[in-house]
Amino acid sequence: MFSKTTEYALRAVIYIAQKSSAENKLGLEEIAKAIHSPKSFTAKILQQLTARNKIVSSARGPNGGFFITDKSKQQPVKSVLEVMGEDVKLEKCVLGLKQCSELKPCPMHSEYKLIKPQLIHLFEKKTIQNLADEISNGIAFIKN
Repeated sequence: MFSKTTEYALRAVIYIAQKSSAENKLGLEEIAKAIHSPKSFTAKILQQLTARNKIVSSARGPNGGFFITDKSKQQPVKSVLEVMGEDVKLEKCVLGLKQCSELKPCPMHSEYKLIKPQLIHLFEKKTIQNLADEISNGIAFIKN
């Protein structure tokens, strides 16, 4: 549904939320390894996520690294999609058609229009902390 970049961004945010704090920052290498992403690719993703401290915060220096504040952990998962520029995918035609509508539907339109509001609600309702807690509690996983 989302690009590989956004999938890695979601995994990185969840991992950082689960494992970090302002006192315990995570290094790029650890994050990349944990989400099974190339280090240079992870660096670019984290650069987007840390721009203006929208979601992930970072600190330089010997005790530096990446972390997520308690305030950012309360953001909806949709905020990650927004930073990555993919929140619009939730609203668009599932097949990517520009002219998909009730008058000119794609083959998936009638069924997708029923679940699309639920999908949008899910990304707006679930917080970063909710997902991190599910991992910590062993209910869900971000690694295969």
